[in-house]
Amino acid sequence: MRVQLVLYLQRLKKIKRTLYIPDELWTQLDQYLKDHPDQNSSSVVQQALAEKLRPKNGSRLLSLAGIVENAPTDASVNEDYLIQG
Repeated sequence: MRVQLVLYLQRLKKIKRTLYIPDELWTQLDQYLKDHPDQNSSSVVQQALAEKLRPKNGSRLLSLAGIVENAPTDASVNEDYLIQG
């Protein structure tokens, strides 16, 4: 059995969308909501979609790690850029 989740999108009018969520995921969502009573199924789905669809920018991760400021495309095989451990 699958649980039906209906989403409403606001444009000029409300558009009804239906998503099918497998029982296993719905069970996990139920447990998550018990542990996080300040959230609801809509907020969790919206957060998950926003994270999944967010453009990825690897340079921010490298900057955060402080490993690389600027590196040529061959840095992974260029001995001048290899980290000595």
